[in-house]
Amino acid sequence: MRRCLALLCGAVLLWPTLAHAETDVIKIPRGAGGVGFLPLLVMEQRGLIERHARDGGVDSLKVDWLKLGGPALVNDLLLSGSADIVVAGPPAFLTLWDRTRGNADVKGVAAMTSIPMYLNTRAPHLKSIRDLTPTDKIAITAVKVSIPAIIMQMAAIKDFGAADYAHYDKFTVGLTHPDALIALMSGRADISAHFASPPFHQRERKAADVRTIMTSNDVMGGPSTFTMLYTRAKFHDDNPKVTAAFLKALEEAIAFINADKRAAAQTFLDMEGQGLKLDEVLEILNDPDVRYTTSPESLMKYADFMATVGSIKTRPARWQDLFFPAIHGVPGS
Repeated sequence: MRRCLALLCGAVLLWPTLAHAETDVIKIPRGAGGVGFLPLLVMEQRGLIERHARDGGVDSLKVDWLKLGGPALVNDLLLSGSADIVVAGPPAFLTLWDRTRGNADVKGVAAMTSIPMYLNTRAPHLKSIRDLTPTDKIAITAVKVSIPAIIMQMAAIKDFGAADYAHYDKFTVGLTHPDALIALMSGRADISAHFASPPFHQRERKAADVRTIMTSNDVMGGPSTFTMLYTRAKFHDDNPKVTAAFLKALEEAIAFINADKRAAAQTFLDMEGQGLKLDEVLEILNDPDVRYTTSPESLMKYADFMATVGSIKTRPARWQDLFFPAIHGVPGS
């Protein structure tokens, strides 16, 4: 009996440790491709998450980098538990934040980049987005929930009024950036334009007949967050050391990129390549419109618009309502 009691007491004493044991594997999609996801590539190449996890007392953490991306896909991965922290643009995040309130409670970990997107075309009749015809299609990473989808809805309100905010939705088709680039450059008849991000934008503009007819900055009235990271409340709350290590790794990766653009460009080539040369990537990283920061920019503009048109049911009062507390002290909008 004494032996049984001793074993029981030992199990009771051990239970809090077992109950609060943190995960030993974190699953992270690498994103849809391009320099907007460069901090993740730096984190992967330099083992930053693992190092910060060890410093925080999680010695055996393994990072499973998933070669997947796209707004709709990563949202599905997060909800299914197939990914733990995902990366996408503000519209995809806001959609999930709104849908999961009171259950999965998805919130932001941090912003990652502020980068414009560019609507490129080689169709002679397209001088502006208003010139679209019934046979035109614009390639975007995901219909309804991607940055271009919402940007075009914002443009539609300016062009046709609030009642017709979805005017341009019927012209969109979902394609990855690499596939859209190939479609546009090959002259495929079913793709008239591509809402591209760097470096796909720069590669398309090398063609003499490709031109940009609109940018996200034009519609938003200035810079806005391009990629951000988010997770479920349960993962965040069950793994405080791992999520803290992730945020520290992100901050270190961003500091590395901002301090040494040439080394960061080489990391991009090492990890993704995409047929570019070092000087081409370096030119993109030196563009003042390409910024790496954990501060959300114009996130509330997206939230206010999506709440106004009914894409989300809840209108956040401030940007901090959308994020876990660790990032609340940074400047944001």
